[in-house]
Amino acid sequence: MIPNNENHNLKNDKPRMNPVPKNGFGNYWIIALIVALLIGAQFLSIGPTPKEITWIQFERDMLKNQEVAKVVVVNRDIVEVYIDEGVMTSGKYNEMLKNSIGQTSLKGPQFYFTIGSIETFEKKIEESQKDFEESQRIDVSFETRKDVVGDLIGWLLPIIILVAVWLFIFRRMSGGGGGGLGGGIFNIGKSRAKVFDKEENIIKINFNDVAGLEEAKIEISEIVDFLKHPQKYTELGGKIPKGALLVGPPGTGKTLLAKAVAGEANVPFFSMSGSDFVEMFVGVGASRVRDLFGQAKQKAPCIIFIDEIDAIGRARGKNPGFGANDERENTLNQLLTEMDGFDTNTGVIILAATNRADILDAALLRAGRFDRQIYVDMPDMNERHEIFKVHLRPLKLSPDVEVGFLAKQTPGFSGADIANVCNESALIAARRGKKFVERQDFLDAVDRIVGGLEKKNKIITVDEKRTIAFHEAGHATVSWMLEHAHPLVKVTIVPRGRALGAAWYLPEERQITTTEQIKDEMASALGGRAAEDICFSRISTGALNDLEKVTKQAYAIVTYFGMSDKLSNMSFYDSSGNNDFGFTKPYSEKTAEIIDEEVKKIIEEQYKRAVNILTENKTGLEKLATRLLEKEVIFTEDLVEILGERKYITPLHIIKTNETEDTVFRSSHGNNTEG
Repeated sequence: MIPNNENHNLKNDKPRMNPVPKNGFGNYWIIALIVALLIGAQFLSIGPTPKEITWIQFERDMLKNQEVAKVVVVNRDIVEVYIDEGVMTSGKYNEMLKNSIGQTSLKGPQFYFTIGSIETFEKKIEESQKDFEESQRIDVSFETRKDVVGDLIGWLLPIIILVAVWLFIFRRMSGGGGGGLGGGIFNIGKSRAKVFDKEENIIKINFNDVAGLEEAKIEISEIVDFLKHPQKYTELGGKIPKGALLVGPPGTGKTLLAKAVAGEANVPFFSMSGSDFVEMFVGVGASRVRDLFGQAKQKAPCIIFIDEIDAIGRARGKNPGFGANDERENTLNQLLTEMDGFDTNTGVIILAATNRADILDAALLRAGRFDRQIYVDMPDMNERHEIFKVHLRPLKLSPDVEVGFLAKQTPGFSGADIANVCNESALIAARRGKKFVERQDFLDAVDRIVGGLEKKNKIITVDEKRTIAFHEAGHATVSWMLEHAHPLVKVTIVPRGRALGAAWYLPEERQITTTEQIKDEMASALGGRAAEDICFSRISTGALNDLEKVTKQAYAIVTYFGMSDKLSNMSFYDSSGNNDFGFTKPYSEKTAEIIDEEVKKIIEEQYKRAVNILTENKTGLEKLATRLLEKEVIFTEDLVEILGERKYITPLHIIKTNETEDTVFRSSHGNNTEG
């Protein structure tokens, strides 16, 4: 190992790949100097500059007064006028020549004008001098002159401009204009991966900064440990895994885990996105793959991380709108070859992340390429507890904030959601002028993220508000009376986000769900529509979100989970997403009719359950709605007071509401309806 001070010296003495020239302009300075010299030579060769006049001025003021010494026609289009030396000495034309460029010679020419044709000029000057004596007539001579410098500039200047533009574009396309490696047309096939190595360890994140994900960290840390202590495994005949695929929902920490690997591993780390391989030019993606692995082999042992690998790893032959040999498939083929082809890579480990593993090509997922698939799931309560500890570090917290309370508040939240809650609570506290972030700020932040911002000034008519109140009271009543429905915590009719009303629940964190649990949830969701029907004998569009949810649940019961009577133990769900046989639906038209009948039957049964429950408890329903209209927000104690204690209760569902609630969560309804 090299000591730290030697590392430092090596880093400082390392030659730069692209030394900056001393003159910042480079070749452009030489070109500019040549152009300046040519233009200067043109001006220096000009000498005395005559003043332009017209034929009328020449004839009336000079020729008629016999002040012209001679006239010279240059190149058949310019007439130079030489004034008599005595007239010039008298100073008659000093005022006219005041604005001319350069010093005017006494010997001329002092003036010039242009002509259309020599024949016409000769005829005019002959007519103008017809009354003159022979001795008074001026001589007209003809000359052909070549402007060498002007012609040279006329030829060279466009060429110089074209060369300068070409050099400028060349430097920009070749990465000289700040594009960096792979930034130009000549480096377009080069890899755009960012390299983090021992000399420039920019990544400061390690496994201690990754809260939760304990199982994923154990699996991924083995790879890091193998790179640090390879003999520990090779002595027993083991081989290092060639690749690990991080799979999970968005926001669960896949990329963060890869950053921690980069911070922990003492080997070069290449980071690249799947979209960086995709380019409009044919063959560029495959070229970048080759270049990436070429660099990695030179620095082996090392790690390559490809984020969002589904951009290039989609199953071949199933890309809509493309042929069987499109550019993306060529890139994937090259990636497959580099990962585990004829020429094996030694010491190069591939890490990749995606939330769409179901669409990846089977050849990419096989052992030998990605030996491990590490599933990064949504955090449970204990993991949320650890994640909150990490994100609460920079916040100034009030003593009433408890991490366990916040973890119970947020079931179903990902790590990114928890980070957003912490940030939003700090913003809310700052907006209210507080010096510390209090527990109520976190509650408001959860409500803000889940349901949206409150819109207390939204214009709602009295009838609409009454309908919303009975709708939400219907949800609350039905869920309170059913065993498996989530216990209700809070109901509001204050518009929030796109919702005109919302209800907060405490869902169980369960891994499997029974038929009874799904049906109780469906009946609870239909309680709003049922309450409108019972109390007003009419229904509104406010149940759109509820109906959408219930319909999806009913179809899932029949087609996915095999829980219906007529189609029991049958599932038409394709978890792989491959659809290898190309069927649009794996059942007949008759089965489709049975599915529709079963779905309608299940929904009707649960709607009748909701109607029956609300009919039996109509008095309590009306009292809840009335209190909602008065207070706009009601809590669990209001339901206990009006409907009595809940019959079906477990220790997990013990709730203290308002300022002292212990375990609280929500289920809000949107779609611009009252939910």
